[in-house]
Amino acid sequence: MPGPLAGRRLWFVGVGGAGLSGYAILARAWGADVGGWDRVETPYLSRVRAAGIGVELSDEPVGRDGWENVVSTAYAGRVDGTPRAELLAELVSLRPSIVVAGAHGKTTTTAMVAFVLDRLGLDPSFLVGGDVPQLGGNARAGSGWLVVEGDESDRTVAALRPEIGVVTNVDLDHHTEFASRAEVEALFEAWLTTVPKVVRGDALAPVSFPLAVPGEHNRRNAAAALAALELAGVAADDAARALGEFRGTGRRLEARGGERFRVYDDYAHHPAEIAATLAAARELDGGRLLVLFQPHLYSRTRHLARELASALTAADVVAVTDVYAAREQPVEGVSGRLVVDALSELRPGMPVGWTPTVEDGARFLAARARDGDVVVTMGAGDVDRAAELLT
Repeated sequence: MPGPLAGRRLWFVGVGGAGLSGYAILARAWGADVGGWDRVETPYLSRVRAAGIGVELSDEPVGRDGWENVVSTAYAGRVDGTPRAELLAELVSLRPSIVVAGAHGKTTTTAMVAFVLDRLGLDPSFLVGGDVPQLGGNARAGSGWLVVEGDESDRTVAALRPEIGVVTNVDLDHHTEFASRAEVEALFEAWLTTVPKVVRGDALAPVSFPLAVPGEHNRRNAAAALAALELAGVAADDAARALGEFRGTGRRLEARGGERFRVYDDYAHHPAEIAATLAAARELDGGRLLVLFQPHLYSRTRHLARELASALTAADVVAVTDVYAAREQPVEGVSGRLVVDALSELRPGMPVGWTPTVEDGARFLAARARDGDVVVTMGAGDVDRAAELLT
């Protein structure tokens, strides 16, 4: 039978991103002709090409005449077309869906739900904002539930209409979009009024059974995943048994090797995420904890420099790079040095390095790491490339 998108021609502008790469893969599987553009090669593009999708790389964003251009948030206004959120809302409407949102933990919780459905033979479709090695990527088209990671950073989660909605937790992170935590909470609450079945992760106790992923935050993620699965008709014992085999998603305390000391990489970039990740890292069997942190966005660094530093005090040695700008322009007086200065004040005598480049930071930690230490590269930018320099 033809898929629900048969006859459509979709061109994805920003197809190498964690979000649009998955949308493209799912759209292709559901019958659309699909192609896309991105500025540079990304880790997701190998799976996009493997799905039979052509990719064009160039410095400036490119649309395609005669096709529906689906434009990522990063390139909105530069290419005319359909916003990514509009297509995602359509995809969610085409299948019985579970959408996982929240300030923190949504990628892992989405992956947990999809993993359990997969292991129990329920053949899910899924769109996860990160690589899930045990599932073969960040997206798949199956015959069962569609499991989707929703995004509050640009309020696009508000347009999604799933059967089951999950909010893992509420926090203020995206300072250019929200003026207060109350605004974030209002967005989620308004969205949940449109969802028939609701899971609020903050109201759940963390699971008590063993998981393959460490940390109290993952025990809370697991509780939210199990609640959503129960609403989807999955027996609690079966779900818990399968979930115990889940080994995590890419860049979430991901082991990257090492001989004298072990290196892990993590996407944490908000104070709450940093605190949770470092607490989980302390559960690993290791010596001291050394961190290379790359601040993400000038707006976040300006507003949260002291809070970021406070979270980093849980480490034993810290190196901080300059800010990864992402979609923002530099702000005068805002750099990673703000975090270093705050950290030096909060933990006098702690070995702290102002290392503007990732390479500087890797050298700083490599010179101080001892046998048995745990080294974590941390941030939402390109700090993950430091792992190769440290192993």
